[in-house]
Amino acid sequence: MELSPNVTVLDHPLIQHKISMLRDKNTGTNEFRSLVSEIAMLMGFEALRDLPTKNIDVETPLETCKTPVIAGKKLAIVPILRAGLGMVDGILRLVPTAKVGHIGLYRDPETHEPHEYYCKLPAPIEQRTILVVDPMLATGGSGSDAIKLIKEHGGVKIKFMCIIAAPEGVKKLSEDHPDVQIYVGHLDRELNKDAYICPGLGDAGDRIFGTK
Repeated sequence: MELSPNVTVLDHPLIQHKISMLRDKNTGTNEFRSLVSEIAMLMGFEALRDLPTKNIDVETPLETCKTPVIAGKKLAIVPILRAGLGMVDGILRLVPTAKVGHIGLYRDPETHEPHEYYCKLPAPIEQRTILVVDPMLATGGSGSDAIKLIKEHGGVKIKFMCIIAAPEGVKKLSEDHPDVQIYVGHLDRELNKDAYICPGLGDAGDRIFGTK
């Protein structure tokens, strides 16, 4: 699959190793949850490399110097409920001052279309770098709708980050939102007839929260 310029697959060995552990059906809830958080932190390091900075004066033990800190209203992390919640702590370990919003979407089991049930974003959203997170990018419907919703609320600088993606979802999201940079941990083979990613890792939300 030829990727659009706004899509980046992060092939770092540590990310790939941890994704392989996520896939294993024998990985328990506690370990799965920890792995999702660790992968989010590793991916976030790359996805946030262009956060704006400004220089401030800092007094070291030897002298005063000008040194960079994150500028402006900083970062907003917006997980797509519920599975996206599993990625938030990993990003917060990188940027503890980030604000967290939430977007609730559920997928119709028959049509596989997303439906919104909740949206709360940190203000002023238009001044923030917004990182939308969801472990899985399957059809791309939920991710695309979430980004559309953020734009309707005034969001401008938006990034999307997922651990595993299907080609169908990457294609839809990159075409619907060519202005949004998409970061993918691993690009899987395809969607099956039930719109699950193959080989995938099952239902990320169920495995994070221990539900069926």
